[in-house]
Amino acid sequence: MGRYIITRCIYMLTALFVIISLTFLLMQLLPGTPFSGVEELTEQQIAQLNQKYGLDQPVPIQYFKYLANLLQGDLGESFKYQGREVTTIIAERIGPSALIGTQGLIFGTVVGLFLGIVSAVKHNSVLDYGAVFLAVLGMSVPSFVFAALLQYYIGVRLGWLPPALWEGYPNTILPSISLSVLVMATVARYIRTEMLEVLGQDYVLTAEAKGLKGSTVLFRHVVRNALIPVLTMLAPLAVGIITGTLVIEKIFAVPGIGEQFTSSILINDYSVIMGITIFYSAIFIVTIFLVDLLYGVLDPRIRLSKGENRE
Repeated sequence: MGRYIITRCIYMLTALFVIISLTFLLMQLLPGTPFSGVEELTEQQIAQLNQKYGLDQPVPIQYFKYLANLLQGDLGESFKYQGREVTTIIAERIGPSALIGTQGLIFGTVVGLFLGIVSAVKHNSVLDYGAVFLAVLGMSVPSFVFAALLQYYIGVRLGWLPPALWEGYPNTILPSISLSVLVMATVARYIRTEMLEVLGQDYVLTAEAKGLKGSTVLFRHVVRNALIPVLTMLAPLAVGIITGTLVIEKIFAVPGIGEQFTSSILINDYSVIMGITIFYSAIFIVTIFLVDLLYGVLDPRIRLSKGENRE
């Protein structure tokens, strides 16, 4: 296990290095500089700012300087918000995105598992058809459509919850529900498909023949094995939701990291673009690694080493 973790860490660092390098080089292809679109600045002032931040130097020099600073944990300063560190901006913005994303992920996963399990157990029944309909609806209709409907009917017409802004916990409920729709639909569809396949396996029939309780067979054998492909699908989806969804944040005026990332691209704020990209990539890579470790919890056979398999 120790050797496996070390090897995976090397792979993760290599992948992160490639992402950083490609992102840095692609940014150089963006037209203009962070200061070229500011009408208040003269050409001389723009040249001075480029010189101050080293943007007038050759790309290789900028690249190696950035890597040197990055190794010291320095993501640089924002060009738009001068004097503000990128790490500070990310720390301020990730909170709202993580809150609504985590709530949406938990709610969507719980409801999706419930619908998927009921649909598989009650196969070809009214409950099955209803769960499948909800899953297809959630997969087909974009989340921002549900967001607009929730905002109008729940927030404006009925006045049960705040329709927008970021002033307290009630403001997080509608965005979280909007984000949970896709999670719910995806989990329900995957868990239903996998459970229907597992229910026909020989080991399930053997467990039933031994006289085990239906609930024991269902949760210990069927659901547990059906969760493995669901976990594979859910991991990248969770990272995307937790680290910010631009459209939902725009609709509900959530000051999240997704909105910050988009606005930084529009004004060529290189340091913020790099910082958020590195942050997102690191979370994604670590999440995939943790999912691989969780496979061994769900299926003990995956924990076996090569030597044990040969024995």
